[in-house]
Amino acid sequence: MSTPHDPAVATIATLDSRTVYENRWMRVREDRIRRASGAEGIYGVVEKPDFAVIAPIDAGRVHLVQQYRYPVSQRFWEFPQGSWEGQPDIDPTQLAIAELREETGLVAGSMQMVGHLFAAYGYSTQGYNVFFASALSVAPTDARDAEEEDLISRAFTLAEMEAMILAGEIKDATTVAVLGLLRMKGLI
Repeated sequence: MSTPHDPAVATIATLDSRTVYENRWMRVREDRIRRASGAEGIYGVVEKPDFAVIAPIDAGRVHLVQQYRYPVSQRFWEFPQGSWEGQPDIDPTQLAIAELREETGLVAGSMQMVGHLFAAYGYSTQGYNVFFASALSVAPTDARDAEEEDLISRAFTLAEMEAMILAGEIKDATTVAVLGLLRMKGLI
């Protein structure tokens, strides 16, 4: 949320806003704006609820999931992640616990909130809460959503994960950013 002292608030004013598309997962709006110079323009904004991304790492093993990503017509490995569109105000930790179990069948003895990042703040309001899950144990998986029916879960070493990033087998920007954040915070 912006504060009155935030220079971004004073640099662009919203003159008008209209919804151009909406479904249960997102809303796209077009804003008519005025910049500080007086120049007017438009800005397209994608509104989506925040999601949780979970880095399950235990005994030197990183648990990743792979699924088909329709917009890019490919399968990729990534950290477990998700949101509940029907419950956008769910507690982020509860969301992380549920997503980890749903996607991997793992339960974390420790679920640590590491930070919050934005997915693409140049055009979207969506951010994500980053969690570090450790002391992992296996539990029965909850029912998966139809969007996740082809999901595969597997453990890798950190070295294997880094090699997968370099080889282009992991292209999810969120996963790469979370790995970097965990390193900078000294968690891995």
